[in-house]
Amino acid sequence: MPEPMRLGEHEMPMGTSALGKGLYVLDLLGEVDRPQRFTQLLKLTGFPKGTLHRILEALMEFRLIRFNEADQTYRLGPRLFELAHKVWDEFDLRGAAAPELDRLADLTHETVSLCEIESGAILYIDRRLASDAFGFRIEVGRRAPLHNTAGGKALMSFLAPHRQRSLIAELMASEDPGKKPGSEADFLADLSLTRARGYALSIEDHVPGVVSVAAPVLDHRHEPIAAIGVSGPRERISIDRLHTIGRDLMEAARRISGNVGATAMSINAPERPRTNVAANAECVLPVAAHLGEGPTWSAVDNSLLWLDILAPAVHVFDPASGQDRTLKVPRMVTSIATRAGGGHAVMTQNGLELLDVATGTLTPVVDPEAEIETNRFNDAKCDRRGRFWAGSMALDASAPSGSLYCIEGNGKWRRVDTGFTVSNGMDWSPDDRQMYFADSAQGCVFAYDFDLDAGTLSNRRPLIQIPAIEGKPDGLTVDAEGYIWVAVWDGWSVRRYAPDGRLDRVVGVPVPRPSSCCFGGPELDKLYITSGRIRLAERMLVEAPLSGGLFVFEPGVRGQKGGVFAG
Repeated sequence: MPEPMRLGEHEMPMGTSALGKGLYVLDLLGEVDRPQRFTQLLKLTGFPKGTLHRILEALMEFRLIRFNEADQTYRLGPRLFELAHKVWDEFDLRGAAAPELDRLADLTHETVSLCEIESGAILYIDRRLASDAFGFRIEVGRRAPLHNTAGGKALMSFLAPHRQRSLIAELMASEDPGKKPGSEADFLADLSLTRARGYALSIEDHVPGVVSVAAPVLDHRHEPIAAIGVSGPRERISIDRLHTIGRDLMEAARRISGNVGATAMSINAPERPRTNVAANAECVLPVAAHLGEGPTWSAVDNSLLWLDILAPAVHVFDPASGQDRTLKVPRMVTSIATRAGGGHAVMTQNGLELLDVATGTLTPVVDPEAEIETNRFNDAKCDRRGRFWAGSMALDASAPSGSLYCIEGNGKWRRVDTGFTVSNGMDWSPDDRQMYFADSAQGCVFAYDFDLDAGTLSNRRPLIQIPAIEGKPDGLTVDAEGYIWVAVWDGWSVRRYAPDGRLDRVVGVPVPRPSSCCFGGPELDKLYITSGRIRLAERMLVEAPLSGGLFVFEPGVRGQKGGVFAG
């Protein structure tokens, strides 16, 4: 008897070969990062050309896929949205969540709950108590505040802006001090941090001695319908463990709804690749940063400035002594540059601000995206005329809503390009005739023609394309020979590329998520590499315990002197 047909991970019953192939094509189109051409689908499926053509024609006939004439690509069709609405109309939230509540209670030995928003508060609709759970009990039907519970913050952070504003206005107008945030600005900063991180924390904010963490369950429109959380005693649950549980909750929330969420910041990292590397970077600072980023060498005091976006904090590392000074800041800070007149400028979720590294005080300058509430700035860098170039992205990396901006020393700004999902690393060629800029979600480093005098760019074109299976291009820097060094997120490496895009060499990093790199040291002859541990599963942290650390490598070439902000 013939074997059943297998496609990917699916085993198809006999007699359903055509149906199986059609469903397999739908699965592929749903999983890839971008629409596919016919030739790309041929390669992915391995089907004969005639077979694939007939399958695509049938799927288009039933509006399950559609064909875009402009770029000759196939993508999912409107019929799937219609079917999804019918599924969600009959969705049993508590039934879908029950297995995850049971699993998490057994895994954490703490109280696990499911809640939703109702009448300006959260309502607990289900819960599990581990046999040895702390005495703090969450009863089904109990209500709790939105602003100081992990479940409330997880839900509010993913609401559409108009719904979020309306609820915040209600909370701030409340005459009951227990129902309103102490500061609207601080609350908004916390919600933005939660959305970027993917889960919310409550550190004894609601009940003394109790900490909690929660992640939103999102529907097919990427809107929150519930939050799943874990609560327990502060004395038993460390902050590090809360973050670990948060990553488990994100995965549980996705399983509950079947929502794949944003792919740009995935939870599951690949295993260490078995590829040859030219050398390996060494850890010089084994800290556990959530999302280390933005390394910048300060020639003024021979130190490395770097950031933990999701702490949020600014770090000052002295290579000579090995000491690292941490400066907590009130909101996400995503890049830093020295100023020509002294001090520092940073990009935060509120745009360009000046930073006092002695006190942590931030002074706003300009926010080019003040009207885009669901965006934040990410990587940024100064050119050699003192302009600050900054890229933006959606807080949860869920849409191509990012843009590239040029901010002059006087605070005037221009939007110079748009349509990016995860704006990332940038730098310039030694002759300042080329600018490089990465979009991690597209797996691409773009090159532009650059005019330093005018501060303009043109002729965007893909220069480096990293296949998704190998990781995503993150932060980058250019050496004095014009070669481009790219930190490969989920790639366990930093890669050096020639100006024509040819891969020159690979430097291994003992963590899956190197995030950015820069040249440092008095001679600019060392390559410093930041990394992150955000959304890494616990088993991966066991394999790569240095995740979030700072690494260094001696590349044998020197870097370029970077720009300073003219403002």
